[in-house]
Amino acid sequence: MAVLDVEVIAKDTIKPSSPTPDYLRRYNLSFIDQITPQIFMPFVLFYPRDSNADLNNIDCQDNIKTSLSKALTLFYPLAGRVKDNSHVDCNDEGVHYVEAKTNCNLYEFLEDPNLDDLNKLLPYELDDVNELALAVQVTSFSCGGIVVGLVFAHKVSDASSFFSFLNTWSALACGSNDITNPRFESATIFPPETFPSYSPSRGIAKNKIVLKRFVFDSSAISALRAKYSTNNTSIEYPHPTRVEALSAFIVDRFLAATEEEADTNRVCTLFHIANLRTRMDPPLSNNFFGNMSLSTGSVISRKTGNGFHDIVIPMRDAIKKADIDYVKSFRENGASLSFMRENAERFKKGEVASLAFTSLCRFPIYEINFGWGKPIWAGSVRMLYTNLVSFFDTKSGNGIEVWINLDEKDMAKLEVDKELLAHVSSTKVSEI
Repeated sequence: MAVLDVEVIAKDTIKPSSPTPDYLRRYNLSFIDQITPQIFMPFVLFYPRDSNADLNNIDCQDNIKTSLSKALTLFYPLAGRVKDNSHVDCNDEGVHYVEAKTNCNLYEFLEDPNLDDLNKLLPYELDDVNELALAVQVTSFSCGGIVVGLVFAHKVSDASSFFSFLNTWSALACGSNDITNPRFESATIFPPETFPSYSPSRGIAKNKIVLKRFVFDSSAISALRAKYSTNNTSIEYPHPTRVEALSAFIVDRFLAATEEEADTNRVCTLFHIANLRTRMDPPLSNNFFGNMSLSTGSVISRKTGNGFHDIVIPMRDAIKKADIDYVKSFRENGASLSFMRENAERFKKGEVASLAFTSLCRFPIYEINFGWGKPIWAGSVRMLYTNLVSFFDTKSGNGIEVWINLDEKDMAKLEVDKELLAHVSSTKVSEI
């Protein structure tokens, strides 16, 4: 396992290429923005040297800075400062930009990546809360490979908005004008509230959390889809999606691995992120910027052991409820908070486990080209929350990487679960 020592060699501030007009200086946060935790969300992109043969490091840095400056003119709140859980002051102060280097060879690192080292490729720790909406670190490897590490304020944007920005930035870096202008109207759809002393949780102590990555190839996913299907022809979709099947399997193995003894009364609460843009009437385009996603909660039980009806159907039913009325309910009584309160006693008795899922599958991660080719790998880092599961497509698009954050005791049990490992393929990036 290659050792990753990263040295910062320069810091800069990248400002929009054109000033933001005075009438756009205040970008109001929506209600969903306001109830989103004040943390940075991470994303790391790895680019090999052989797709970067005609550019030296200086050219790469200049190109990425220039294109970032242009992109910030369109996505101007990202160059501003978040104020008082109410708005972004779009003052063009700019994005924090770090240049770094490491003596490590990129391919050696990717042979067996140490996930704990990925945080070194980011400009900030995830709980290093400040007013920035975005920060970037570009790290050069000894072989000429480049890693772009990004953190964005979750309070300002969700994954869909962030990838819209990345697509625009990378298109500009390649000299393309095939870009779409974002729409900053989320506060008119989900009007903000006044929270005098509201401070969403930022997670728990990082040293209690372990991050592991499990890769499932297409054949393993097909087998799991078959495992969690139903023969009931009256059901509209008798076969689960890839994400549904993997979610069901992870829940199944998590409960089996962490049970002290077989307890058929134990249930698990599942939280999935639902994109509200597609669930509005009429649906909204992905150009709508901000947090336009909410967590939906469902309860599954191991009593009958029927994976489709006990896990897949409750997940689907919960996500179906995510519409404008769900947001109203969330606004009035806190849908997820109410859900948690209803199960509070069972949580205390240890009868309820909990897993939260988020999927970045189908996002064009491996199309993000800053002018030196497409990434060989992309991923996240250890998060601030336990029991969090993230899905990423593999580079081939046929498999899925499952990144799981668990308490170290739970992970020690899950990572040796024989049935889980029987479906997991190689963890080498070069083989996926």
